[in-house]
Amino acid sequence: MSAPLLSATGISKTYAGGGRRIAALDNASITVGRGETLGLVGPSGSGKSTLARVLLRLIEPDAGRADFDGVDLLSLRGEGLRATRRRIQMVFQDPLAAFNPRATVGSALTDPLRIHRIGNGAEQPAAVARLLERVGLDPTFASRAIHEISGGQRQRVAIARAISTRPELIVLDEAVSALDVSVRAKILDLLVGLQREQGIAYVFVSHDLAVVRAISHSIAVMDAGRIVEHGPARDIVANPQSATGRALVAAVPRLLHA
Repeated sequence: MSAPLLSATGISKTYAGGGRRIAALDNASITVGRGETLGLVGPSGSGKSTLARVLLRLIEPDAGRADFDGVDLLSLRGEGLRATRRRIQMVFQDPLAAFNPRATVGSALTDPLRIHRIGNGAEQPAAVARLLERVGLDPTFASRAIHEISGGQRQRVAIARAISTRPELIVLDEAVSALDVSVRAKILDLLVGLQREQGIAYVFVSHDLAVVRAISHSIAVMDAGRIVEHGPARDIVANPQSATGRALVAAVPRLLHA
């Protein structure tokens, strides 16, 4: 059995506020296989987004270790961290807030190519066109402003930006929750297709177990900053062992017959 792409162990993060200390993460541990999807699910405030941001080094934990492809992710600094950022990307919940709304689609996709020195200036317009086609958008979208396109189209652009550096891992934080049902299904199909073609691993953060079940190989259930259950998606849905897992499954009874 090959080593996981990502292994996080004992991640803890505490915030102080209102005269008390709140444990956003409490000794949380997860693993993500290469080319597989880990669904990270739990109620609001359970710590899902905090853990996602720790994995991306957007938040520094108080304790714990995260190994990415055999490298201690949390110890990286400078050029080592920059090089790893190319291999780990993120798609946020609000596709409009994730971009400069006055930017064009083309400039939003060119920025990561320029930052990570992928191709030269002459090659980048063709690379942008290929990225747009890959996520089901016409290359003419490159000239349109971000604020002029729909939410579903913006999320496709966000995914195009995420795959522009050919990452091995993408963290998606409630990436389809703001989309209507038909658009959500198309985005999930797009993500599955990209995974099959490029072998990308995902950490898919959501409060919606039905969506998580549709895309995940394994599921980690969070509550109050802890991982209360972690295992194959089918097992978690069919026979949840934690009270939180049982409550999530009970909220979507059709999962039991999927």
